[in-house]
Amino acid sequence: MYRKIDRNAPCWCGSGKKYKTCHMGFDEKIIRFEREGHIVPDRSLLKSAKDIEGIKRSAVINVAVLDEVGKQIRAGMSTQEIDDIVNEVTGSMGGIPADLGYQGFPKSVCTSINNEICHGIPSKDIILKEGDIVNVDCSTILDGYFSDSSRMFCIGEVSPEKKRLVEVTKECVEEGLKAVVPWHFLGDMGYAVNCHAKKHGYSIVRDIGGHGCGNAFHEDPFVSYVTEPGTEMLMVPGMVFTIEPMVNMGTHEFYTDKVNGWTVYTADGLPSAQWEVEVLVTETGYEILSW
Repeated sequence: MYRKIDRNAPCWCGSGKKYKTCHMGFDEKIIRFEREGHIVPDRSLLKSAKDIEGIKRSAVINVAVLDEVGKQIRAGMSTQEIDDIVNEVTGSMGGIPADLGYQGFPKSVCTSINNEICHGIPSKDIILKEGDIVNVDCSTILDGYFSDSSRMFCIGEVSPEKKRLVEVTKECVEEGLKAVVPWHFLGDMGYAVNCHAKKHGYSIVRDIGGHGCGNAFHEDPFVSYVTEPGTEMLMVPGMVFTIEPMVNMGTHEFYTDKVNGWTVYTADGLPSAQWEVEVLVTETGYEILSW
């Protein structure tokens, strides 16, 4: 996977430094893990300083969009109005909604309510009601760089059960972040997320998860939250991925809407919640890029 580079050649990362003084030791460390049988990222998944700055600029828009949704969201509002906010703010800041047209998705944001796990399609006919919980999942392209994050919103007074689900799901992300440690494994992070959900009697959706992100909307690796410590891909500085567990009040099983082909529902009709952050692995831990 890691082709040999002359030690005096320019480093592959684009720093302009010689390989021996830049990433040679870094690569040798990754190769040692690979020889031990671990999954390691190839160089295409590691973001340069230029890439990281570009992703951060994109994330400024993504965060601003979700902030504005948070200011305006309310009972009586249609989910199409949320889509309108996303288009207005994203466009005014020079970005492009990444969702729009992605594999045929018809809108600029995903709005998933109550028992909808993900990929809810905004509509003027879907009206938010008192007591709903809704996930707004927003993704932005700016100058070819991608950012991605989502937040849960409680509409008016929600039941204690729904409120607790939303809170615990956010805690799951926080527990996952604690396990983002360079030269540890994605499985460590997923295990921390799953343990916290299970401790509260919830389940994690298994076949839908996070992903690499930044130079494309969806990159490797697939990020699972039903993993064991010491498994999955090695986390190394320069990797960017999302932590976005979908936490169900009941069963982890789901089905997809046969009519629109997108919206995913809990199999038992019980509520689901999701928070998403986009994370950069650093030399000392992590940095949240979009939230």
